[in-house]
Amino acid sequence: MPRKVKIIMNPVADMGNAYKVANDLRPIIVEYGKADWSGTVYPTHATELAAQAGEQGYDMVIAMGGDGTVHEVVNGLMQIPAEVRPILGVVPVGSGNDFAHSIRVPMDSARALAHALHGEPSTVDIGLMTDENGRQEYFDNTVGVGFDAVVTIRSHRLPVVRGFLMYLTAVIQTIILNHEPAKMRLEADGERWEQTNLMVAICNGPREGGGFMVAPDARNDDGILDYVMITKCSRPMMFRLIPEVMNGTHGRFEQVKMGTCRKFSLVSDRPVYIHADGEIYTSFGSNLHKVDFEILPGALRVVKG
Repeated sequence: MPRKVKIIMNPVADMGNAYKVANDLRPIIVEYGKADWSGTVYPTHATELAAQAGEQGYDMVIAMGGDGTVHEVVNGLMQIPAEVRPILGVVPVGSGNDFAHSIRVPMDSARALAHALHGEPSTVDIGLMTDENGRQEYFDNTVGVGFDAVVTIRSHRLPVVRGFLMYLTAVIQTIILNHEPAKMRLEADGERWEQTNLMVAICNGPREGGGFMVAPDARNDDGILDYVMITKCSRPMMFRLIPEVMNGTHGRFEQVKMGTCRKFSLVSDRPVYIHADGEIYTSFGSNLHKVDFEILPGALRVVKG
């Protein structure tokens, strides 16, 4: 018996290309039998739609868009009790598609949709972030604090380039304009230390920014988080690290600290900028200093590739 499916589409994903892609995919839905469509019209709308789909008894919610759409859908699904939580399907139509890459779904939209509709689910871990004000946010792939959060903020302001080139351009801008390390008190599974960092990434998956292998050993089904930190270093060294991060070989440099944990927390001496799965959580003007992370093993069923 076919699943009861809700497709949540971000029509402006990939600079508006998603709407055309969705239109081309209608024959697959007709062949499947039936699925209901909803389009997003404002930030966090996909979260509301996904939560409503769970309450309305849908068996599956398919996120059609980029990493931001998947992030919002995940946050909606995680509001639903685990025993009735819908399966997540992903049709990647975004700039980075890093979560889709990590679960190995086809990058071709038609193949991805057919696979989501007919494939069998398996579980993935989901991360949970809690800030000093008690606000919580789930994440499926990566959270960046500091440097790569600023990269995300800057990438959203680039009107012409897209995809990996968009993120690379933003990286270069950030190295030149926002070279601001912060003193941090850190804790990972009870181990405490202090360190000055340009960047902290908490990773459930290996890749962000459409091609930066920040945590090459991270897996979203191993019950742990990987953390990656770049300590205080010069601008030339940051430029030196760009190709290494693209290749996932940056861990061999003394300026890079990596590890794994189930719980992680940081307190910064200056306000922190944060992205979650490429969505801006705090931006310039933030007064947030403390944030905690934990892994929720096997929290969501997903149709993987």
